Amino acid sequence: MTDPVYVTDALIAEDIDAYLEQHQQKSLLRFITCGSVDDGKSTLIGRLLYDSKMIFEDQLAALEADSKRVGTQGQEIDFALLVDGLAAEREQGITIDVAYRFFTTEKRKFIVADTPGHEQYTRNMVTGASTADLAVILIDARKGVLTQTRRHSFLAHLIGIKHIVLAVNKMDLVGYDKAVFDRITLAYRAFASEIGITNFTAIPISGFKGDNITALSDNTPWFKGPALIEHLENVEIGSAADEGKPFRLPVQWVNRPNLDFRGFSGQLASGKVRPGDAVRILPSGKTTTVDRIVTLDGDLDEAVAGQSVTLTLADEVDCSRGDVIAAADAPPEAADQFEATLVWMADEAMIAGRAYWLKLATQSVSATIQQPKYEINVNTLDHLAAKTLELNGIGVVELSTDKPITFEAYGDNRTLGGFILIDKLTNATVAAGMLHFSLRRAQNVHWQATDIDRDMRAGLKNQRPALLWFTGLSGSGKSTIANLVEKKLHRMNRHSFLLDGDNVRHGLNRDLGFTEADRIENIRRVGEVAKLMSDAGLIVITAFISPFRVEREMVRSMLPEGEFIEVFIDTPLAEAEKRDVKGLYKKARAGQLKNFTGIDSPYEAPENPEIRIDTTAMTPEEAADLIIDRLLG
Repeated sequence: MTDPVYVTDALIAEDIDAYLEQHQQKSLLRFITCGSVDDGKSTLIGRLLYDSKMIFEDQLAALEADSKRVGTQGQEIDFALLVDGLAAEREQGITIDVAYRFFTTEKRKFIVADTPGHEQYTRNMVTGASTADLAVILIDARKGVLTQTRRHSFLAHLIGIKHIVLAVNKMDLVGYDKAVFDRITLAYRAFASEIGITNFTAIPISGFKGDNITALSDNTPWFKGPALIEHLENVEIGSAADEGKPFRLPVQWVNRPNLDFRGFSGQLASGKVRPGDAVRILPSGKTTTVDRIVTLDGDLDEAVAGQSVTLTLADEVDCSRGDVIAAADAPPEAADQFEATLVWMADEAMIAGRAYWLKLATQSVSATIQQPKYEINVNTLDHLAAKTLELNGIGVVELSTDKPITFEAYGDNRTLGGFILIDKLTNATVAAGMLHFSLRRAQNVHWQATDIDRDMRAGLKNQRPALLWFTGLSGSGKSTIANLVEKKLHRMNRHSFLLDGDNVRHGLNRDLGFTEADRIENIRRVGEVAKLMSDAGLIVITAFISPFRVEREMVRSMLPEGEFIEVFIDTPLAEAEKRDVKGLYKKARAGQLKNFTGIDSPYEAPENPEIRIDTTAMTPEEAADLIIDRLLG
C-alpha cells in the first residue's frame, strides 16, 4: 500500500503545477459511514482525516491553531483534537443531518458522508447514500449485528450501492479476538445474503487506535488484509457500467445567451454522446442530431456518463427543462402509473390518496400514492400488511402522476429511477423512492379522442363551464346556499348540477368512511366527476366540507385555468355548533363521532378563496346573489 500523502509533500514545493495536475487526475470515491449509535463513525472519520493529513485548508488551519493553543509540538495535528472536534459537532446536532468530509491519498480523492446512527434520522442516511459508491457499515465488536445495522445495509443495497465494507470496530475492546470477528462476519453474511448482498469486504479495525486503517496491524496477525484505506484506494468505481448503457441526458436548463446560440445543459445520466449522433427528445418523441458538445473548456468530441455538458442540436425542436434527450434508437419509457419502493422520511405518516410533488431527475409532477401493498420488516424481511408508512418505514406502493414522466427502473438507472416526494404545503421532503416498473394498465389504457369537445358542448348551452367549490365547516350553510344558487341559475336557463356531500356518500362514495385517507379519496372522486361534468359544459356546484387545502388544490389542478372557483362559507365554529341542525356537534362532543371536522379533525380554511361568504353578515339569499354576480359578471 502507498503511504498517505502529506500537505508538505515535496512535489508541492518543487512543482506546484505538476502537483495540481496530478491531484486533478485522481479518481473520486464517494462513500458513507453508517451503523448504529456509538459504533464509532466519527472516530473512524477522524482517523481517516488524521492519517491522510490532507484536510482542506480551513480545517487544517483551525486544527493547527488548536494544536498551538494546547502546546502540541511542530506541525503534527493531534488526533485527539480532531476527534474531539468531530464529537463537538455531533453534540451540537450537526451530524443529525449529513456531515461531508474531504481528504485525499496519493491514489485517490474521497468524499465521506458521516450519517447519523439514530433511528429517527434514518432519512439522513438515505440522503448521504443517494450519491455514494461505497458504504462502510460499522459494527461495535462488543454488540454485534443490530437493527440499525440491518436497516442501513438494506437501504444501502436498495439504493444501489455496489460496494459494502463491514468494519468491525473497537476490536481493541475485545482483545482483538478473531473468534468475535468471525462470529460477527458470519452473522452479517447470513443477513446480507437474504437481502441480495452477495459480496462484501469485512475488516477488523479500531478507529481510536488506528488498527487496520492505513496499514495492517500487528494486533491482528490473523487478518491478512486489506487495510481500510488500501481497499478504498483500489476498489473499482467509475462510470464504465453507465457508459455502456444507452445515452440519456435530463435537461436541467436551456442555455440561450443570444439569438445565435441555443443549448441544452445537464449531466449525462448514462451512455456516451458524440456530435452527429441521432437523439430523441422525450416525452414529445421528436428526433434530431447532436450538433456540438459545449463546455467552458471548449467543445468535446465525446461526452460520457457523469459529465456536465451543453448540447446544441441540428434542428429547432421543442425541448425544455424536465425533458430528456436520449439515444434515438433506444429511448426510455414514459408512463404515469408505477410500482415503487418507498422510504418514508417524515414525522407525519403517509396518507394514501394525498397528492405530493414528485421530483425525478429534472422532472417535477404531482403524484398520488395508494395504500401500501406491503411494508418490509428490516429485521425479518417479512412483508407486512400496512395501511400507511410511518417514519423510516419501507414499503412497496403503487403511485400515479398527473402526466407521464420519462423514467427507467432504478436498478438500471439511478438518475431516471430515483425520486423524492415533497409535501405541497410545507415543501418538506417526506419520502425517497425507487421506481420498479410502469403498471400494465398505464400502457394499455389510452385517452380516446372525440370529435365533440367541451367548448362545443358549452356553446350549445350558451354558457361557460365552471366549478363552484363550496367549502366550510359542517353547519356553515354550504348546502343551503348552494341549493339557492342552483335554483337561481335554473330560473336563468343555465345548465347546472349540484353535487352535495351527503348525497354522494349514498352512492358513489358509500364505501368511504371519515378517516383522513377516506376523506381525501372522497374529494378525489368528486373532483373527477366534477371535471367530467364541466367537460359536458355544465356549471357544477359542490357542497363539501373538504377540510384540507392540498385536496382542494388537487381538484383545482384538474380543471382549466379560471374554471375552479373556491367559495369559502366562513362561519365561526361556535356559530356552526349553535345551529347544529343534524346534532352532529353534540355527538362529536360526546365522543360518539370520531374524526369530526372542527372537533377532533382539523379544518384548513382557504387562504385566498375566489369568493368569501360571511354568514354572520349576510343572509343565504344575499350570499347566493353575490355568488351568481361573481360567476356571471
